[in-house]
Amino acid sequence: MRIVPLLPSSCTPEPWRPFPAAELAWTGTLHPDWVRPSSAPPVHALHLPWQPWGADLGETALAALRPGLGADFLVLRARAPEGRMERSAFLEVMEGLLEVTQGQGPKLALRPAPGAAPSLVALLREARGEAVGFCWDAGLGADLACFEDRLFCAVGEPGDDFRPIQALGYRWNLAIPAGDPATLRQVMADIERDFPPVLFPQERP
Repeated sequence: MRIVPLLPSSCTPEPWRPFPAAELAWTGTLHPDWVRPSSAPPVHALHLPWQPWGADLGETALAALRPGLGADFLVLRARAPEGRMERSAFLEVMEGLLEVTQGQGPKLALRPAPGAAPSLVALLREARGEAVGFCWDAGLGADLACFEDRLFCAVGEPGDDFRPIQALGYRWNLAIPAGDPATLRQVMADIERDFPPVLFPQERP
């Protein structure tokens, strides 16, 4: 597992240059130095803020993608849609983003609200949205069985229980919100001490 900082998109990348990668929480603005490769670490994922599924979310996603940061994943928060109108809005936005990102953009990853993962997996399966993956956070706990083969990334906080993803073998980045590099390095050391890397998944050795 590689631990990387999760930073506001508006912050300067300068203090984070020694890190191998970063993930950005989209704030609506982007510090210009993120688009200059010599002064910023690579951006592994873009995390959008919570918005209802609809045209405004689509516009936010397009704004985050417009600078061309080369992120591997675009992470969208998601509750389980309720009723025909919410399902329709969800599927319309997903279809539009899949068209925009197909072949050249990031993969899409949903960060489910607690308890929403099974419904989202079923809805994507029904819509043949096999290309869409998921982002783990502590709110999901150990509820991974329905999508563990489509887990693209993870987000955590100091003090979270990382045993559910540790059991899978740490196949992805773990992004930790960070305020300064020294504090993040201490957090990284604490996580690596309490949840040491495993060579093989515990569930499927």
